[in-house]
Amino acid sequence: MKIIECPRDAMQGITEFIPTETKISYLNTLLQVGFDSLDFGSFVSPKAIPQMRDTEEVLAGLDLSATKTKLLAIIANLRGAEQAATHREIKYLGFPLSMSEMFQQRNTNKSIAQALEELAQIQDVCVKNGKELVTYISMGFGNPYDEPWNTETVGEFVQKLDKLQVKIISLSDTIGVSNPENITYLFSNLIPAFKHIEFGAHLHTNPNTWQEKVEAAYNAGCRRFDGAMKGFGGCPMAKDELVGNMATENMVQYFNQKGVDLGLNETAFASALAQAGSVFAH
Repeated sequence: MKIIECPRDAMQGITEFIPTETKISYLNTLLQVGFDSLDFGSFVSPKAIPQMRDTEEVLAGLDLSATKTKLLAIIANLRGAEQAATHREIKYLGFPLSMSEMFQQRNTNKSIAQALEELAQIQDVCVKNGKELVTYISMGFGNPYDEPWNTETVGEFVQKLDKLQVKIISLSDTIGVSNPENITYLFSNLIPAFKHIEFGAHLHTNPNTWQEKVEAAYNAGCRRFDGAMKGFGGCPMAKDELVGNMATENMVQYFNQKGVDLGLNETAFASALAQAGSVFAH
């Protein structure tokens, strides 16, 4: 079981700039918890995501000496990938590939076809620099723009990514429209069909439906879950459709009750949870 903590996702939509020192302190606490990966920052245009303009400064302040947690950085184009790849501390580069043409344009200023072309180049950068590419299929459970969506199309996207030898694919519910039925269908069909691919669940949700979503994904075989402390954040590019991230503490409680050993440091977890309240009080 892998839990990926996503403070970057939680921070990026906050208008007021969170001081670099505050970010470093919070991330260093999270690094003590024992998560599999930490989605800590992004190499994107400061104009697009001003909150993340200090990612390199934050990276320089992280204490990685006694942690098993791997770092993941989000990138939106080849230039960002090349920049991120120069940092040996970063293990994963994450790219958002949308099933919605409108959202792809909104999120990365390119069409889906252009994004796939660039993704192939980004994969080359990852291979050459010893990084692993994580591709998020955003709007993976539907979209608010009345654009066509069905489960077969999700499968087609996965096939295209498989041809690029992408080994980690996270199905992302960008606007909180997933339900137990489509979650179960997608994971229970994709996981056995692509055994060599690690599938993750990046589920945005409201506080009332989180458990049924986690349960559906887990029962369908998913063993990689993204979350953010206290459910802060979401995607600022989704604008009016914004819903919060899956609250990490809810997921941890659920898996603990299921008897799943997450290997987390409970003291550090409690400290990070307490710290999150002040970090995101903006």
